[in-house]
Amino acid sequence: MKNAYVVQDPDFNRSPFTGMTRKHYIDLAKHLLERAFNHVASFESPFAFPIVPGKSYPQTDSPPWRFRAHEFESLERSLTLAAPLMHVEPEVSIKGWKLRDWYCNQLYKALTPGNPQSLPLPEELPDATYQFTCEFGGLLKTLLLLPDVIWPYFTQKQKDEMAITISKWAHHRTTQNNWRIFNMVALSFLKKQGYCIDDELLKSHLLWVVSYHSGEGWYLEQTYNYYTISLFIVYGTVWARTFGDEQYPEIAATIERSAYEMMKTYPYFFARDGYINMWARSICYRTWISGGFPVSFMLKDGSPLDPGWARRLCSGSLLQFVAREDFYHNDIPALGFYSHKEYMIQDYSCPGSPFLMFLPFIALALPEDSPFWTEKENEGMWEGLGDRSERHALDKPGLVLVNHGSTGTSEILPGKVYYDDPNYSKLTYNTHFPWEDQDHAGGTAMEYTFRSLDPRDVRGEDINFYLTGKKIANDAKKNADFTILQSMVYNGIRGGVLYRQALMRKPPNNGVGYIVDLAEITLPGGVLRVDRSRIAFEHELNLGHFGLPHYNGVAAKVERREDAQEDVQGSLRRKVITASIPGRRVALIAYSGWDSLEAQVHSNRNAETDESTVVYARRKRTQQNPPMELMVLVMLHRMDDGVWTDEELDPLAVLEIKDIMGSGSALGADLRLRDGRTFIVDFGGIDGYRSC
Repeated sequence: MKNAYVVQDPDFNRSPFTGMTRKHYIDLAKHLLERAFNHVASFESPFAFPIVPGKSYPQTDSPPWRFRAHEFESLERSLTLAAPLMHVEPEVSIKGWKLRDWYCNQLYKALTPGNPQSLPLPEELPDATYQFTCEFGGLLKTLLLLPDVIWPYFTQKQKDEMAITISKWAHHRTTQNNWRIFNMVALSFLKKQGYCIDDELLKSHLLWVVSYHSGEGWYLEQTYNYYTISLFIVYGTVWARTFGDEQYPEIAATIERSAYEMMKTYPYFFARDGYINMWARSICYRTWISGGFPVSFMLKDGSPLDPGWARRLCSGSLLQFVAREDFYHNDIPALGFYSHKEYMIQDYSCPGSPFLMFLPFIALALPEDSPFWTEKENEGMWEGLGDRSERHALDKPGLVLVNHGSTGTSEILPGKVYYDDPNYSKLTYNTHFPWEDQDHAGGTAMEYTFRSLDPRDVRGEDINFYLTGKKIANDAKKNADFTILQSMVYNGIRGGVLYRQALMRKPPNNGVGYIVDLAEITLPGGVLRVDRSRIAFEHELNLGHFGLPHYNGVAAKVERREDAQEDVQGSLRRKVITASIPGRRVALIAYSGWDSLEAQVHSNRNAETDESTVVYARRKRTQQNPPMELMVLVMLHRMDDGVWTDEELDPLAVLEIKDIMGSGSALGADLRLRDGRTFIVDFGGIDGYRSC
């Protein structure tokens, strides 16, 4: 039996782009739950999703509490689908079992001490933070939003028994940032049900959460990511409507304001067809960010979003995955993006974790006459974008969003990245070219990669930076690999040019000597890069384009146009390399600062297929004191099989590199594009503009 979801009887009158209406959300919830319940042996049994060997939990040697955590996480996150479904169809059954009865039975067993399936209590484990806290937050967020589906069907005695376990975990130690939301939701649920809580602790969590707001609707995380949308905005809005408005109106109003602010740019994260971007950690949660669409219609003043566009994007994001056969692994969503990929998951994920991606099904909590359901689908700003590319800068989180009208893709350009992690450190994330894992041989997709050729690094010694003559132990073998940037800082937009900095090494390894200053000009379907190398010692540096997956074992077609003809002014020469697969193609055009353009086939790095091709630029500098250089490169992408025109592959008409710019800065450029636009790339004061 095929797993892939097919929209039956699509309604192209109300939903001309996806065919999906409220009825189809209900059908899809059943489709997904029926597959999940293939792993339930009997009415008394919990979900028994198969263990996935690798870094996810649990593994065969895991302690018993990890297996309880797996069961509870699978139970709670599947409620993301089941609870909204029970809200609209209270008597719904799956596999012959009434959902309400099965979930009530399983929750009672899990939350009642002494049962073989019961969760451990905090005092039974070493003092630490545990996954149970996270899942209590999710469970009780759902019960706050949908008070009709589960809690009323327990007796008062059962409620009191379960409240003991809930309270112990609600009051237990939490961790920073988004986890405080789980405790705040759990404590609020208990208080709403009449149970005693530590009110000062709840207030403390609330104030901590508010303190993380950085501006423009975004909240501080380890680095900025989708948790702002899915937890701070979605959970926060549910909390405000169901508890906060009455009990903590000032705090609820503050959370409301940040949610409204977020919605001003929220749709720009999505592609024209609703595709989401594979960006940040917890990739297997996928469409959880689409939960912002229905929750925006729970805001007090109404949603600032066009409801037809909101539903079009929300539905499109779901179809991005559920309509693919490879999305399902053991009948349930795979631990990965499109299919199972070990490199993109974290060790806090279990086979049930991906069910959080169905957060958008809180749309079923909206009334049938909500404009989210009644308005006709449309394509919002895309309808008037044409072939232009539009950029939206969020200075507070250091994110730049680009929507390419010519390709229908959307991009995230991060600017505040605190460590070397491909989840965050790519130069660009594109909705239709999911990122690839790192290639230590140097051809990493959409990333600067660096290898030191400094003889001291090659020998495994590090005396570069301290004039003591002491040798600091170094790893010569590790230095032989290409590494990605260790952090990125955001320097703002000036004169239409986006400035960021990639720090290839950080202090104490003298990060001042390992800087690539990034200057980027948005082009239709791509970017013109005028990056300045400030790498002070012998090195190699590569920059990869998006990876192209090999479907059905067919490799990408690569073509080179090395050292093409001179420009009419006689001043510009270029190198060109292109690669294509059916329906997608990329191009690199190097004007200055690069030695060659190459292509490399990768195995087990791409999100879509086992093999892929990356085209990349490379340079090698062996002087003891390499000069600063401008690396001028155009990166283009297309979503069709058309032939690149000469004009597309030569967008730069004039490039004048200057030693000293008007600001007094060293090494910049004046540029004129063939479309008539002119730009000045001036790195003046860039180090002083750092924002991280």
